[in-house]
Amino acid sequence: MEALAVGSAPPRPGLAAPTRYPHLRRPRTLAAARCRPLAAAPMEADGGGRPSPAPARCASAETESEVDEAATSSPAAEAAAAGATEQGGNGSPVASIEGVDGIRIRRRPVTGPAVHYVGPFQFRLENEGNTPRNILEKIVWDKDVEVSQMKERRPLYMLKGALEAAPPARDFVGALKASYDRTGLPALIAEVKKASPSRGVLREDFDPVQIAQAYEKNGAACLSVLTDEKYFQVINFFTFRNFVSFLSSIVLTDEKYFQGSFNYLEAIRNAGVQCPLLCKEFIVDAWQLYYARSKGADAVLLIAAVLPDRDINYMLKICKILGMAALVEVHDEREMNRVLGINGVQLIGINNRNLETFEVDISNTKKLLEGERGQLIAQKDVIVVGESGLFTPDHISFVQNAGVKAVLVGESLIKQEDPGKAIAGLFGKDISHAVAS
Repeated sequence: MEALAVGSAPPRPGLAAPTRYPHLRRPRTLAAARCRPLAAAPMEADGGGRPSPAPARCASAETESEVDEAATSSPAAEAAAAGATEQGGNGSPVASIEGVDGIRIRRRPVTGPAVHYVGPFQFRLENEGNTPRNILEKIVWDKDVEVSQMKERRPLYMLKGALEAAPPARDFVGALKASYDRTGLPALIAEVKKASPSRGVLREDFDPVQIAQAYEKNGAACLSVLTDEKYFQVINFFTFRNFVSFLSSIVLTDEKYFQGSFNYLEAIRNAGVQCPLLCKEFIVDAWQLYYARSKGADAVLLIAAVLPDRDINYMLKICKILGMAALVEVHDEREMNRVLGINGVQLIGINNRNLETFEVDISNTKKLLEGERGQLIAQKDVIVVGESGLFTPDHISFVQNAGVKAVLVGESLIKQEDPGKAIAGLFGKDISHAVAS
């Protein structure tokens, strides 16, 4: 059983007293804590399409008021109760978030995996229930498998030691505000990014620490570190009928999207880089928030196209407990309206890239900040971050005039011979601290 909310327990004989994260302990019995389902729990299912037992979230009385609202239920549970379910491979209902808050993606294959065996051969039989309808859905399906495997290897209580050892979280939002005040230009979140699904490998000579240091030296306020990579399944040869089947399985699973790694995030933090770090990941489970913090993240990305409102609300509360910021990303007017209705949002990222088609249009930023939405953002003192399609000073000026106070830029910097010096070209002038001093 996993514990997710803050609480304390008396130290057991022979064990050191809990310090910063006393809530991450392994209960000895089911009666040791009061439990309720995790917000995202109804979306879990095993590989055969059957619902798996909902993980438990245990809270002490002293902090229930802080997390109770988000923990009471989840959009997925409400959708399931209303009959918005899909049929699994064995005919049993599988709770889906599709349709909740207008979300169009399916969290996992409806009819189970597409790989089948006929004699010694392996085939991929595609149908509407096991074939992703767009790139985002494919990425989320793979992420769901990856996170399930990671949680099995490292249940939440096992992260306590790593969380205790992690350096304190730094002020991501404060760093963006300070940069904007210093330069009069949108604060830069420079992205440490090796590849993307749409562009392939962006930089062959990829040294994440060296790139991060160059970004910091040349004026980046914060850094975004890609940690997402397609799940690589550890395959046991003896489970296959022959060597051909074994090799074909390796070919099917050894594919990567962003070629990122949590090792990059950890290495950058340990190298002494002072810029706050954003963990750029497809978050589908609250466990990932704890894991990101244990690796040194100061902020995480929450994608509105993937997460229902109640899950975003719940994860924002966990981020607050962990001392992290959350950049909530939107792509269209419907998602922007949703996020503006959620309390506690400090950062909204407008992605000019359609995550279903990967097409880019920077006028999307201006459209989403016009009229009442722009006024509401100003009233709430929310920092808007422009994302994707920003390559020139004119692009930066365009989104700044639209109301953006920070930008997240990766491709236009990482592809340059010197990514750090490319920052001056992006903004039209040197924005490093050396100039200011």
